Amino acid sequence: MALTPKKRAFADALRGGASNKEAAIAAGYSASSASAAGSRLAKDPHVLAELANGAVNKNVKAQPKAKAPKLVEPEADDEDSGPTFDLARALTFTDPKAFLIAAMNDPEAEAKLRVDAAKALMPFMHQRKGESGKKEDRQTAAEEAAAGMYGTSKPPLRSVK
Repeated sequence: MALTPKKRAFADALRGGASNKEAAIAAGYSASSASAAGSRLAKDPHVLAELANGAVNKNVKAQPKAKAPKLVEPEADDEDSGPTFDLARALTFTDPKAFLIAAMNDPEAEAKLRVDAAKALMPFMHQRKGESGKKEDRQTAAEEAAAGMYGTSKPPLRSVK
């Protein structure tokens, strides 16, 4: 699985100098399971890769424990918070199929968003088995039977006088 928002928050808290347990609590895990979650996340290959990308400050002591963890919500005008939805780019598409194709092929989008776009695009590209009705099945079977070497031939041409 890719780097989820909880894993990203865990890595950011570790960069800030928090312990595994404190980082797990800051990432949104419950206090009762934070120790196990922190240990598990510290070994996760995606978290390790995220930590390798940025500098880890190991010399900073952990912040004193608070009674309740304060979650800082990013401001709406904060542009460097990560990938955001670009409304102007989305409004350039009039066809939903074209929009889904663009979202699926966008390398800047997160992997989960790209997979969801591909899932939503599947009915446009490939018909499910058994989606046709009884009458359509009969019609296609009749066309296949009449198309062979021994099928019915076209009637003779007539000239109009």
